[in-house]
Amino acid sequence: MTFYNKFSSLILTVITIVLAYSCANRAQGPTGGPKDTTPPKVSKSIPNNGALNFNKKTVQIDFDEQISLEKISENVIISPPQIKVPEVKSIGKRIMVEFSDDLKENTTYSINFGNAIADLNEKNILKNYQFAYSTGNEIDTLQISGTVINAEDLNPISGVYVGVYLENNDSAFFKKPFLRIGRTDNKGKFSISNLKKGTYKIYALGDTNQDFFYQPSEGLAMYDSLITPTFSRIEMHDTIWKDSTHVDSIRKYIGTSFEPNNITLRYFKEKKKRLYLVKSERKEAFNFSLFFNAPLNELPIIKPLNFDLEGKYLLQKNSTNDSLNYWITDSLTYKNDTLKMAVTYLKTDSTNQLAPFTDTLNLVSSKTLLQAKIKKNKKNLPTKMEALKFVSNAASPFEIYNPILLHFNAPLQNTELSKIHLSLKKDSTFKKISFKWKQIDSTKMNYSIDYKWVAEMTYKIQYDSAAFKSIYNKTNNCDSNQFKIRSLDEYSSIKMIPLPYDPKIVLQVLDAKDQVINTKPAKDKSTTFEYLKPGDYYIRMFMDINGNGKWDTGDLTLHKHPEEVFYYSKKISIKANWEFEETWNYNQTPLLKQKPKEIQKEATAKTKE
Repeated sequence: MTFYNKFSSLILTVITIVLAYSCANRAQGPTGGPKDTTPPKVSKSIPNNGALNFNKKTVQIDFDEQISLEKISENVIISPPQIKVPEVKSIGKRIMVEFSDDLKENTTYSINFGNAIADLNEKNILKNYQFAYSTGNEIDTLQISGTVINAEDLNPISGVYVGVYLENNDSAFFKKPFLRIGRTDNKGKFSISNLKKGTYKIYALGDTNQDFFYQPSEGLAMYDSLITPTFSRIEMHDTIWKDSTHVDSIRKYIGTSFEPNNITLRYFKEKKKRLYLVKSERKEAFNFSLFFNAPLNELPIIKPLNFDLEGKYLLQKNSTNDSLNYWITDSLTYKNDTLKMAVTYLKTDSTNQLAPFTDTLNLVSSKTLLQAKIKKNKKNLPTKMEALKFVSNAASPFEIYNPILLHFNAPLQNTELSKIHLSLKKDSTFKKISFKWKQIDSTKMNYSIDYKWVAEMTYKIQYDSAAFKSIYNKTNNCDSNQFKIRSLDEYSSIKMIPLPYDPKIVLQVLDAKDQVINTKPAKDKSTTFEYLKPGDYYIRMFMDINGNGKWDTGDLTLHKHPEEVFYYSKKISIKANWEFEETWNYNQTPLLKQKPKEIQKEATAKTKE
């Protein structure tokens, strides 16, 4: 082979290899290079960040790449608060903020974008970007920060405004918008920036209608001390990481610390709500119910329009009088297809005051409507009278401290105790024993059977036919069941000694869902919770200032804070036949670090309260 032929063959081989590699790469597709993890950067703005004497209503911020704005209403905070919401939008690489309210003289305007700004493709977030400028000759730079927590359970509260006034009393909170604002994040943290030198009053507000001052029924938190923002220059430390797990070095530098930075606001809702009738219903011919959205101090006045109710009903009500159930005892009355009545009660008017109001109701039994429909379809109505029904908690294993509880679906007219038989099993036979029969409430629908149970013993409860008779002449069918008392070895107990002792302390045992299991006032030496099942528990206490045995919320008008709540900071895991005893200095652990992490919840948004 000649040199020329050899050279041509070599060239052909090289070309073939290059083409093959190129085709292989096309089949594989472009690699695209490393993934972009860099958030957008500001390239320019009008005005400059920190500008003075800027009085135009439009702010323009340009970035080095195309951006998008995420959840603007949840992220962007503009201070001072604007009554007419500014328009915040993104176009390509640009953000535009257009104000509707007139700009104030000699005022610092700040726009905190939170986590709203992200690049268009990879959604890398420019976190907590803040933009500020002044309409005057000076820009204000002081700031304060802290945390908002739920006053009752110490969980963080997200999405509420925190604002300040220069006035040092509560009157401004009722009348005009905040001077400057911040908003809590998903950890309940807030920061209010660009404050002038001065002394401020601070509040948190679940601002339902976006007017930036308090309206009845909105959640709030108040702070007794006046706040004076300050700053200091201190040595700070910045950790430089080699990778995600290894520290490269600690960089020291002189930075600015703004105080106070640890304000804790205890958020609550007053019991004062706009009062109105939510609904009325008549599920059965012989009763009707009224439901209100808030507690009633006075029962409504019912004026029958086509029937007589005087002395012919029993009233079943809850402790706050907002759920009322009227049981009609006269058959001529409840056989009316429609009960017409005028209901007068105190309703909240347009000035947020309680005033007499009358609703006219026409209540038709839902069963009457159903029977009419059946009759129209020419189907036979059931003629057999339904038995009186009741439910009971008697089941194995039965707790040694519980009475047997009975709940009937209608008030009782009478009970024949001779037809109720409680027996104890001894040597394979049941022997009858005496018991205490007790009516629990005024409606004659709830009763208890009390006996001092013996652990690990088996009992039987039997109800003969017609042992119970309702006011509608229905009687029960025969029924019985056996149950065994739980062994004492299956129980545990918790003994707590709160220090310092205060007679106003009320202790609560909580389960793993932060729900109350038991409540007891604290005793001088120790407080014991007995008959607890093995498992994980938590302890909470509150200062029962008014001595009513339950936690009470605050009152803004009276400047009354919610009753103080404390959590024992550790989970208590108890085993069977075991007692946990602890002395608890409830002031030792800072409030924000008290609640055990196992029952801490994510920040509760104000809209979900």
